[in-house]
Amino acid sequence: MRRRPFDLRRPTRRRWSSFTSSLWAWIIVIGFGFLMLIILLSRDIREPRSDPSPYQMSTFTSIVEGLNVTDEMLSPYSFTRQLVEQISLAKAFIALAKENNNLQLVADLTTQIRHSQAFLSLLATDPSHVRTEQTEQAIRNMALLLFQAQQLHYDTASVITKFKGQIQSLEERSKTEADKSTKYGQIAAETLPKGLYCLGVRLTTEWFRNPALSNKFLAEGKQSSDKLRSNSLYHFCIFSDNIMAVSVVVNSTTINSINPERIVFHLVTDEVNYLPMKAWFAMNSYKGATVEVQKVEDFSWLNASYVPVLKQLQDAETQSFYFSTNGQGATPIKFRNPKYLSMLNHLRFYIPEIYPDLEKVVFLDDDVVVQRDLSGLFTIDLNGNVMGAVETCMETFHRFHKYLNHSHPLIRAHFDPDACGWAFGMNVLDLREWRNKNVTGIYHYWQERNSDHTLWKLGTLPPGLLAFYGLVQPLDPKWHVLGLGYTNVDPKTIKEGAVLHYNGNLKPWLKIGMEKYKGLWDKYVDYSHPLLQQCLVH
Repeated sequence: MRRRPFDLRRPTRRRWSSFTSSLWAWIIVIGFGFLMLIILLSRDIREPRSDPSPYQMSTFTSIVEGLNVTDEMLSPYSFTRQLVEQISLAKAFIALAKENNNLQLVADLTTQIRHSQAFLSLLATDPSHVRTEQTEQAIRNMALLLFQAQQLHYDTASVITKFKGQIQSLEERSKTEADKSTKYGQIAAETLPKGLYCLGVRLTTEWFRNPALSNKFLAEGKQSSDKLRSNSLYHFCIFSDNIMAVSVVVNSTTINSINPERIVFHLVTDEVNYLPMKAWFAMNSYKGATVEVQKVEDFSWLNASYVPVLKQLQDAETQSFYFSTNGQGATPIKFRNPKYLSMLNHLRFYIPEIYPDLEKVVFLDDDVVVQRDLSGLFTIDLNGNVMGAVETCMETFHRFHKYLNHSHPLIRAHFDPDACGWAFGMNVLDLREWRNKNVTGIYHYWQERNSDHTLWKLGTLPPGLLAFYGLVQPLDPKWHVLGLGYTNVDPKTIKEGAVLHYNGNLKPWLKIGMEKYKGLWDKYVDYSHPLLQQCLVH
């Protein structure tokens, strides 16, 4: 008989048995491990929590008994930071509780906030008397109230919704307050201080009481009549109704001049300030400089048939634009500034007609202070241009598109929106070129086109940019430093500047003026003058 061949395969039953045995072994091992884990956890629950390590405890204690709250807040164990965060969260919950009329929770949170703030104050002033138990108790008390607030469904979504509403409300209030600030600031800037008003009244009284003043003024006028028309002298023109401001311009110019006796000031004011202005300059001398005072009402050729601004003021729509205060069409208060309607402000466009015998003058605003000799301005070559001015286009804010409406086809067709702006306030004027190029006629043309106020809204700078377009010679910025009436100016720039300009609302003679720049103006005012002391001008 032949043997059966050897079968190398394992019997099926034996393989299944081996697999079952391995599975049971793994189950036993896993079960044993799980059992040990349960035992360890149960021991941890039964045993009390261990105290902090000696290092942690000493650090925490030293922080409580330390001297610097700032250092404590930087610590990872800072309870000060926890209290501050709890107070912030509690304030948010107070707002939500008020919305839901939960006055009891509001009272509890408010009381606990006060306790926490008092505790923080104690820590800042006397940290040596604060113990760890006190801090833990303060944090625990606040935490309980915050947990109660959360249980009342003051959840994150509610907080976010509430905060959004509060932010919107604060933005509206902020806008309202900003509008009020602008309004009151504009009113303060336009209001003549009591002291300066008093000065004008007393000067008028002095003029009528003391005939010697008028006699002196007349005598000096006769002696200086030739100087008023001499083109070999340095002529400055100032148009203002502010006696003290004009006095500072004249005083600072003459004090810093190498040859003050060669300076001639041409002052133009209004009917109200004409006599007090003459009285002031008759009572004071300015190192031999010549001073002429005129009033705008004597210029009979300045009438509505010739001057577009005066003609427009007779129009009902223009009056509504400048003086409307009610309804949705109310004009913003900055557009209703009286100076934009005063002919003293627009006289700068008629200088060749006011001084027909002069060839070159320097125009000065009444809110400037002169720090250097200005005779060099009269030797500057304007290269055939009409005006010399300091450009202000270092930033995009001062380019043409800021002042003019470039969506209007007339403006868009004739002017580059990125053309460089320049500053009124200290300008060298070649009156011969002015007359040849008929700048006043150009000014009239654009004023008439702007009768509906669609080319620009306010001021004399926009029409000036149009009238002198392409006719301005840039000057060294050191000749004219701007911004002392509304912003911070680099001290080095101020020190090197020849003329400092307080353009903006914060004039140096006002209480709202910037204190750090007032001294530059005050040093040219003689506060010991009897009339200034009587009027409490200081």
